[in-house]
Amino acid sequence: MKKLSDDEIQAALLPEWRLKDGKLHREYKFADFPHAFGFMATAAPMIEKMDHHPAWSNVYNRVLVELWTHDAGGITQKDLDLAAVLENTAKKLL
Repeated sequence: MKKLSDDEIQAALLPEWRLKDGKLHREYKFADFPHAFGFMATAAPMIEKMDHHPAWSNVYNRVLVELWTHDAGGITQKDLDLAAVLENTAKKLL
């Protein structure tokens, strides 16, 4: 998978996502812990099917996500695709 240039990333960046330290970054804020955890649990099977796993963490109602492709040494189309999956999943719970 080809590493994308900063221009390619900026052109494809979804709202609420930003480029930070060479990674795609997004913080989700849900109503409460069950919604935040539900987001992670709902997304997990899709993430596994994509075989592209995020660096993410959860504290109460927040989920912090960072995406990059280790093998490519940066952001690839796989990261943008995963960001889109996460956005679609979050919309159902936000």
